Amino acid sequence: PGLAGQGPVPVRLYSPHPSASAAVGVVVYLHGGGHVTGTVASYDGLTRRLANRVPAAVVSVDYRRAPEHRCPAAVEDAEAAYRWALENAGELAPGSTGRVAIAGDSAGGNNAAVLARWLRDGDLARSEQPALQVLVYPPVDAVAYRARAYPSHVECGEGYGLLHADGLTYWEHYLGPDVDPADPDASPLRAPSLAGLPPAHVLTAGCDVLRDEGGAYADALAAAGVPVVHRRWEGHLHGFIGDPAAYDDADRALGEVATALREALTTT
Repeated sequence: PGLAGQGPVPVRLYSPHPSASAAVGVVVYLHGGGHVTGTVASYDGLTRRLANRVPAAVVSVDYRRAPEHRCPAAVEDAEAAYRWALENAGELAPGSTGRVAIAGDSAGGNNAAVLARWLRDGDLARSEQPALQVLVYPPVDAVAYRARAYPSHVECGEGYGLLHADGLTYWEHYLGPDVDPADPDASPLRAPSLAGLPPAHVLTAGCDVLRDEGGAYADALAAAGVPVVHRRWEGHLHGFIGDPAAYDDADRALGEVATALREALTTT
């Protein structure tokens, strides 16, 4: 996939295992890693499980990363992948409704939230909008993060996996010297309006420095009239959903996400 004026965007495609049911639609997945690290390869286990659990064709996007590529390069690549998936949904998920959903965790959740707004404001028909946006412990407000404005920024900033200081470094790499931290393309919580966005499933972790940002975004979506489910998993760290060997709840959390995606993709 690729948009005019951009190079090709690499993706990795996953289909449900032959022992699973046929794909009910397509999920465009945006991996985490602070916009700096993380790859489709490092998320292979998670995206494989997701493809089987929904079941769906999963398009895992190898978007451009910082610091070589600043905001909003990652979202540009995500949009290219979404439009490609939408155009090819019949081939990717034969016999399905042809619907496409977006999902991402951490930085990928940020990308997914921004992408949802771009698509709302673009040229797609209502039926071509994402069936669902899944936002897993997303960073949504660089200004608030820098100021430690939410309790979780202080309570969970040290000693709980993702350090507040590490998040500052990720934001510095992604924004560079020229991007305003308040720009909604970096901080989706600061968008002028969230009305008309796709339904959302927001997942947060109780011991995550980003916990309260995700909760605030879920609340803002609901206040704007967007159907939203916010599931807060108490006692868990940032990144837990990707490690079922360490966390029993990782599989349960992914199961809830898969159920939400399945229901959204099969609703016409």
